[in-house]
Amino acid sequence: MAKKPKISELLDERACAHSATKKSACNTQTPGATTGGCAFEGAQIALFPFADAAHLVHGPITCLGASWETRATPTSHTGRDLTQMGFTTAVTTNDVVFGGEDKLREAIDYLMEHYAPAAIFVYATCVTALIGDDIDAVCRQAQAKYGIPMVPVHAPGFVGSKNLGSRLGGEAALASLVGTLEPETTTPFDINLIGEYNVTGDMWQYTPLLEELGIRVLATLSGDGRIPAIRSAHRAKLNVIVCAKSLISLTRKMQEQFGIPFISLSFYGKRDTSSGLLAIAEALGDTELLARTRRLIAREEAALDEKLRPYRALFQGKKAILNTGGNKSWSIASALQDLGIEVVATSVRKATEADREKAREYLGEKGILMTNPGAEQARIIDQTRADLLLAGGRSLYTAIKKRIAFIDVNQEKKKSYGGYQGLLNLAEDVKNALENPVFRIVATRAPWEK
Repeated sequence: MAKKPKISELLDERACAHSATKKSACNTQTPGATTGGCAFEGAQIALFPFADAAHLVHGPITCLGASWETRATPTSHTGRDLTQMGFTTAVTTNDVVFGGEDKLREAIDYLMEHYAPAAIFVYATCVTALIGDDIDAVCRQAQAKYGIPMVPVHAPGFVGSKNLGSRLGGEAALASLVGTLEPETTTPFDINLIGEYNVTGDMWQYTPLLEELGIRVLATLSGDGRIPAIRSAHRAKLNVIVCAKSLISLTRKMQEQFGIPFISLSFYGKRDTSSGLLAIAEALGDTELLARTRRLIAREEAALDEKLRPYRALFQGKKAILNTGGNKSWSIASALQDLGIEVVATSVRKATEADREKAREYLGEKGILMTNPGAEQARIIDQTRADLLLAGGRSLYTAIKKRIAFIDVNQEKKKSYGGYQGLLNLAEDVKNALENPVFRIVATRAPWEK
């Protein structure tokens, strides 16, 4: 079993333009960063969609409760969906004094007896990391006993932000899973999707197009993922990072170990979806595949433009402010621009340096990159005379106060905005929000009030 990842090595990422040699490294720890989501939560986000694996949190029960099921990551897994089950060792004060390793062994035995998972992820938390529980040794013993992967995930909350935790989750998968099983079959166009978590079914909006082109998704990390598939991910011809640049360390190491090249792209909006499909075809290097991809893009864009025609007049001249996290700071901005809406500001508080550059590229020099959106967004609404605020649920009160339309686009959203169909879903939500009278009348006085 591989050694623990070193945080310093992950912060100095050679494949990232913003390494520790620069003034601002991606994912570097900053005081108070874990208030926006700790490393443990980030690791769970990266790995949780594996529905055939048990996710065992070795720590107090509150750690599980704080992060479990925070986003909808649907699966097509035909067996029992273990993401719907919350497993924890529920460490107590006695375990802090005497150690919790025995409790961890008992929990693994219980999971194997009652659930028979394809693998077990064991997550260290702040408490168990501080008391020094050796989850590596416990996982090693359990793997020898049961013959399935036992994956130690060293991402206690105190080591840094949610973004860094996602990177640590990828490190755990690479160390314990990738390259441990051969696939039954391979094709010339096998790819892995890295950093696609299938939130609200985003992945299912564009994978049918890949299948039509003859491109097979061999494995994902980790949307709608399977443990046998990620174990055989080393046989893919290409790694595709879908928005989540936090996993660039994983793809760089897979390139070094297995010779798999990687590209990074987005499937939000018409432009990025078309560019993404084309980038995959070009990276696979097949002339006929490239021709098929261009024909498919032309067909899909023509059909999409026809369906978007009724929305164009309504959206003309409208301005939007976007307050969400990470890669969505620019990917959803791109989709809004495809609808003809001007994005005047976006939040980059939780974004990496690479995400900030993309946001600046999409919004232009006049666009505002908010570093403290809670304090800035109300003032910017007034300053820009924005018509629409797209954010998480907590920003609804700002929209009500300022009487502008609001859409919840955070991780709790219920609709997919991925791919061509996702852009139609976004257009419909924007239309409904702009035409909803409640945002204009909610803060007004009743007719009988003076």
